Amino acid sequence: MAALASSLIRQKREVKDAPANRPIATKRKACPRTNKSLCQKQILILISKVRLCGGRRGRIEKRPEPQLKGIVSRLHCQPGFYLQMNLDGSMDGTRDEGSSSSLFNLIPVGLRIVAIQGTKTGLYIGMNSEGYLYTSEHFTPECKFKEGVFENYYVTYSSILYRQRESGRAWYIGINREGQVMKGNRVKKTKAAAHFLPKLIEVAMYREPSLHELAEQSPPRKTAKTTDSPALQNGRKEPAKSKGS
Repeated sequence: MAALASSLIRQKREVKDAPANRPIATKRKACPRTNKSLCQKQILILISKVRLCGGRRGRIEKRPEPQLKGIVSRLHCQPGFYLQMNLDGSMDGTRDEGSSSSLFNLIPVGLRIVAIQGTKTGLYIGMNSEGYLYTSEHFTPECKFKEGVFENYYVTYSSILYRQRESGRAWYIGINREGQVMKGNRVKKTKAAAHFLPKLIEVAMYREPSLHELAEQSPPRKTAKTTDSPALQNGRKEPAKSKGS
């Protein structure tokens, strides 16, 4: 009887202590109610979409610009001179094959149309309406030259803009036997002065030159020495001679 009574007492105690030993379930936190209206929610969604679109545009703008494959070369004229561009922007011929001033970038800007840029100065060769060659900091329509292959496999470079009005004969870049740059309207396609042989140095990639409009009344930056302009020597005017001389 005593054992039965003790077992009953033990069972009652276990029943009383059971709730205390049970694991307490964690209560879920109630989600705080926002005071934002439906209109405000729509505005937030719209702002997030605009941010996404802006990020995509930014990535598109950072794409690399198209590159043009050109060459670095020396232009050897048939009379035995290399065309060179001096630091002051003047041009003439030199027999020194290793001269750094005779290196040019030939950049294609159209079908068989090139821009000729001095690698050392960064200036472009141009031909004005009088046939004179000059150098320009900006790439203009006067800096475009058409490449033509003559029957002896030499290359000619003629102005895209200017030619003889009556006959339609093109104006060419040329170097005479004295190593002087000639006026384009004095150079004939069949003469050795107009025949160049580009000597490839390396193939390079160039950014497409930005085309600038021609200045209407501004003179060229530098004028090359030509056989038809004795008053212009290497881009500088000769001092005026006195009357007594």
